Order: sequence, then structure tokens, then C-alpha cells
Amino acid sequence: MHPAHESWNRFNRRFRKWQEHAREPGLSALLVIEVALLFVVTPFTGVGLLPAFAPPAVYILFVLATLVVTSRSHLAAALVLFSVILSTIGVIIHIDYPSIFTEWLSAGGRLLATSALSVVIAKAVFGPGRVTMYRVQGAIVLYLNFGLFFFTLYQLVHIVVDDSFVGLPPTGTEHGSGAALLYFSFSTLTTAGFGDVKPVYAIARNLANLEAIIGALFPATLLARLVSLEIEHSKNAKGD
Repeated sequence: MHPAHESWNRFNRRFRKWQEHAREPGLSALLVIEVALLFVVTPFTGVGLLPAFAPPAVYILFVLATLVVTSRSHLAAALVLFSVILSTIGVIIHIDYPSIFTEWLSAGGRLLATSALSVVIAKAVFGPGRVTMYRVQGAIVLYLNFGLFFFTLYQLVHIVVDDSFVGLPPTGTEHGSGAALLYFSFSTLTTAGFGDVKPVYAIARNLANLEAIIGALFPATLLARLVSLEIEHSKNAKGD
């Protein structure tokens, strides 16, 4: 065998072994980073207790953890990398030439990354196998991703139509964090609906309805799937 080919095979085996060992710890790290981003960093930045660069910095960690989790799926990892490049280009161009197009470019990258990650995790969460702690962690990440996905959509709607929501703080008071729309997204996902922020534009209302439906159906669907998996595992264990 050619030495270069043999070296490549050896590297490939080591990389696959690393993927197996890093995937589950990477999922735990992803959950911690996402919780910190959504419920600590973004709200604290919104009230000025953290600098404006804190959410982008933590988001970089989120992307790195996402790459670890999706590394076994070459397509998903490629989509995440492409989305990062797309979003970065949008942010850089927006600094000198702010426009709706650059906002859509940046948001499109975030939506693509969230979607790719969610598909990979959904396959692991709802796929066959025993119910483990990491499967539950994946389900939590998937649920949080719904809120993050709709948060990005609400931001786009708000950019395109200024009066699409009522109850939002004045522009610039949140230091670019979008904390109020993040709060609205998760209060809608959990069907809490406190009513202090309301969608008034038709598309915003429809998105809120869709998010509320997903938020209500997902826990029930997840619970039913986990119970069926555990019952199936118990039957197989008794059969053995």
C-alpha cells in the first residue's frame, strides 16, 4: 500500500474515533452554551450589563460545538460551515453598507445553521435505541432551537416592517441584542403569552401561531417517542 494512502487511512480512523468520543460531550457543551446564550448573555447584554460583543463571542462557541455534534454528517457540517461564511459576509458588508439584503444574508446563515443542527439532533433523538441522558439533552437542544429559529424570523419581520410588533423597546436600547424578541419567541413557544409584546403584522402573527403549535405538540410527541423506545428496549432486554 502506498505510504500516503496508508497515512490517510490511519488519520481517517483516528478522526472517526475522535468523532465517536467527542459527539456526546460536544452535545453537553452545546446545551450549556445555548442555555447561556439564550438566558444569560443575550438578556444581560440587552440591559447593558454585558458588552455588545458578548453574544457574537458566545455564538462562535455555539458554532464550534455545533460543528463537533454534526461532524459525522458531512452534509450537515458543510451546511453549517457555509452558513457561518454566509452570515459573516452579511455582517461585514452590513457594517459599511447596511441594507435589508445584508440583514437577510446574515439571518439566512443563522437559520441554515440552526436547521442543519436540528435535523441531525432530531434523527438522534427520535431514532431507534435506548433512552439515555444524551438523548434527553438532544431533545432539550432541539426544543431551544425552535425558539432560536423563530427568534431570527421575528427579527427579519421586524426589520422589514417597523410596526410588526407592539410593546418592543425603542431601537438601540437593547444594544443590538434583540432580547425583547427572544423573550417573545420563548414565551410563545411555551404558550405563556404574557401579552406585553404582541405581533400585529399578519406574517408575524402567523409565525407566532406556528411556533405556539410546535411548542405545544413537541413535548407530547417527544414523551410518546421516549416511552415507546424505553418499552421496546425493556422487551428486547427480557427477550435476551
